[in-house]
Amino acid sequence: MSDLKDPRLIYLKGFLFLLGSIMASGTLLLENLSVRNAILLAIAIWCSARFYYFMFYVIEHYVDGQYRFAGLWSFIVYLFRSRASRDRDAS
Repeated sequence: MSDLKDPRLIYLKGFLFLLGSIMASGTLLLENLSVRNAILLAIAIWCSARFYYFMFYVIEHYVDGQYRFAGLWSFIVYLFRSRASRDRDAS
């Protein structure tokens, strides 16, 4: 499967993620409606978004200019490779 190139499809994909997030969040809150659950859900969403930003922007621009984000799996591989190289350098 090739990468999406059509901007309309890219926007559609983004908004489908937003719709899925809204629907899942709404369902969780409807099942157990409380201010506490709403706040915890908001914190979880915000922290997840900040971690995603950290993975694709902060690492590339502030830690390792050679790193190029290509998804969650690429970040996991990057962590293990950089750790292995640090361990080798320390020996």
